This record gives sequence, structure tokens and C-alpha cells, in this order.
Amino acid sequence: MLFQLNKLLLFAFISLSAICLNAQTNKNFKPQKKEIMDTVKMKVEIWSDVMCPFCYIGKRKFENALTKFADSNYIEIEWKSFELNPNLKTDTSKSTAQYLAEQKGLPIAQVKQMIAHASNMAAQVGLDYRLETAIVANSFNAHRFSHYAKSKGKQHEAEEELFKAYFTLNKNTDDINVLLELGAQIGLNTAELKTVLESNQYANEVRADENEAMNLGIQGVPFFIFNRKVAVSGAQDESVFLKALQQTYPEFRKANPIQKFDVIEGAVCKPDGTCE
Repeated sequence: MLFQLNKLLLFAFISLSAICLNAQTNKNFKPQKKEIMDTVKMKVEIWSDVMCPFCYIGKRKFENALTKFADSNYIEIEWKSFELNPNLKTDTSKSTAQYLAEQKGLPIAQVKQMIAHASNMAAQVGLDYRLETAIVANSFNAHRFSHYAKSKGKQHEAEEELFKAYFTLNKNTDDINVLLELGAQIGLNTAELKTVLESNQYANEVRADENEAMNLGIQGVPFFIFNRKVAVSGAQDESVFLKALQQTYPEFRKANPIQKFDVIEGAVCKPDGTCE
């Protein structure tokens, strides 16, 4: 038995060697030269909650600042969870106006003025807010959805869809079917996502973000931290975000210089078994 196994291994080795030898001796093969670059990026962490009107506005202002930042390709955005009301019970029968009036003990007329102010701010950055009819929804599942999207490299897209669903489309962002719909829109595996949302996966990650926020003294959102050097609280003007980028990036790049390599490519064997 051992002898047969050794023979099989030897045969596989000889076959692979032959493929590699064939690739190297191929008359059409010509070494090529290309340049590769180290892509270390500076991280910007953003604590937010999907039901926070200033978080979506802050997101858009920050993105506008990025368009004016020459090294925007070297910025990595990481969204962090923050629940404004962890004990909130999702209630599709109530509007946000009713909820705020009850929670804050304010006349509905005053609440509507607050909503109009936030909606006007949103309109200035191109966002269409329909706050009066937004659904009162607990955001814990939305945060778990965001963390799952992060594991697939789609967190920034997920946050955009969550905010739009809540503030513009007035969807119940605590509803699993709504989250599956949003996941499909950004190319996530909905079968896998359904399994995640029906379990308690990523709950620990949400709690870890919230504990970190507490340890950092974060009391409100949005809250932006640039390279763990500069923090910006609130939906500031895009010039404030641009200044923070310009202030922190040079120091980051000095500590993490871009490294370029000239690679002369030749025949190689790859883990998938191909040799060329």
C-alpha cells in the first residue's frame, strides 16, 4: 500500500515537473516586466447608526471631501456600529415623528420643525429625506448586516443602501427580507446572508464596536477617526473632513512609504496546479 502511494506521488511530481519544464522551454515564452505597488492605506473609522439623520449627511460630506483629496485611492473606510437606542422596539405602525414626540416629550409641531431642518440639511448634499414617514426600527440587525458585508469587502456599499432604505425609501431596516433585498442589490450571497441574519452571527462584532466607542468617549454619531490621530465629531462641512485628511495622511505616508517593485515575470507554477 505504501509502495503504491509513493508511486502515485512520484508520478504526480514527474507530471508537474514536465508541465513546468514545457512552460520554460516554450519557444513563444518571453519574460515580461511589470511594476507592482504596495497598497497600504490609511484608515478612517466611522461610528454611525442607520437611524441617525446626521450620519447619512456626514457620510455624503466626507465623500465629497474625498473627491477633492488627491490621495483618495489610499484611504480605507471602516464603518463601526453605534446604537442610538439599543432597547428600541421596532414598530411599523409609528412614524418617526410620532416616535420622537413621545420619546422627547415634545409637541408634534416642534418635532416636525426638527425634521424639516434635518431634511433641508440633507437636500443641500443631494439627499432626499422622508423622515416623517420613516419606520421606527431597531438597528441591531442592520449593524450585523454591515459587518457581514464588511467580511465580503462590501461594507461601504452596504451602509449606503441602509441609509437610503431608511431615510428615502422608508423601509423597515430591521426586517430580514428587506436586508436580503439590500444584500442582493450589492451582490452579496443572499442564501449565506439569510443564514447569518437568522442566527446571532456578528453580534459580538457589533458589541465590540460599541464597547470601543464607550472606551474612546464617543457619545454621539457620526464620529470619524483619521489614522487614530485626529477625530471629527458630527456632520461637519466637507472642508473640515478635507483638512483632517490633509493633516493626517502625510504623517501616515511617511511612516508607510509607497513601495514599488519592478518584477521580471517568468514561468511559474501556481497553487491551482497551472504552470505557465
